[in-house]
Amino acid sequence: MLRIGVFGVGHLGKFHLNNWKDIKDAEVIGFYDPSDDTSREVAEKYQLPRFLDIDTLLNACDAIDVVAPTNYHFALCEKAIKKGKHIFVEKPLANTMDEARQLVKLAEESGVKFQVGHVERFNPAFLAIRDTPLNPMFIEVHRLAQFNPRGTEVSVILDLMIHDIDIILSIVKSDVKNISASGVGVITETPDIANVRIEFHNGCVANLTSSRISMKKMRKMRIFQKDAYIGIDFLNKKTEIIKLKDQQDPTVFAFDIETPSGKKTIAVANPVVPEVNAIKKELEEFVYAIVNNTKTIVSEIDGLMAMDVAHQILDKIGNNVITR
Repeated sequence: MLRIGVFGVGHLGKFHLNNWKDIKDAEVIGFYDPSDDTSREVAEKYQLPRFLDIDTLLNACDAIDVVAPTNYHFALCEKAIKKGKHIFVEKPLANTMDEARQLVKLAEESGVKFQVGHVERFNPAFLAIRDTPLNPMFIEVHRLAQFNPRGTEVSVILDLMIHDIDIILSIVKSDVKNISASGVGVITETPDIANVRIEFHNGCVANLTSSRISMKKMRKMRIFQKDAYIGIDFLNKKTEIIKLKDQQDPTVFAFDIETPSGKKTIAVANPVVPEVNAIKKELEEFVYAIVNNTKTIVSEIDGLMAMDVAHQILDKIGNNVITR
């Protein structure tokens, strides 16, 4: 049984605690959080001991779950790696690129299992296309959220857009060629809304819009490739594939269109979306990687690559500031 120590039991930390109790082969042995009020509430509700010292909890566990604010990630992960503890850390991997690179280097030298919490990789709507061949040439993304003070210690790029950056980097098998971006801080001192264009060496282009000051919520990705259009609704857990029909296509319906090269049959399919709790799934996969000595699905290198693109975007926005 893996002994898990949780660092940070605020809003998201409580979601993690709710899911840890249902994951086999793992047991939360306690938590660390500097807030007395939050700690009293959590200790009573979850019947878990509060550790007042970071090192004491680290020494008592086999793996840690870091759900603390981003500026604490490096110190906690560095300590854990040096003690040989496996790490799950919420995105973004670290507060700065230097910190992220150091963590990658330390993790590689130590051999610990390291997973970054890019939870949308485990969203049921995205899992629904895991067996679909992907060769995207154009990607359009809208991730819009209503304002919430939680998470505003970082920009909308590192708070929201980084989810889509990670997914795009996982499905586009090519290096980034060029990035252009604009953004503005409306409520905070960092960008609250941004639009980004990422060009890849293989010709793929991704347009991303993220906002944390919208009136409505939206989390949609549209993938266009030579043979298909794929729509993913991360918020409502729906997926649609529209493509030229072949005999094996499980379709909702099909229709014919006339083209210069003759009649084509278009098939519309809605892949089965698994009933999956994304947070529980990512934690289960982390445990599986430890128990079975396999690679984590979202590694520290994945986290570093997403951060690298995010920081390139922030640099571009910094050179193209829109003032209030």
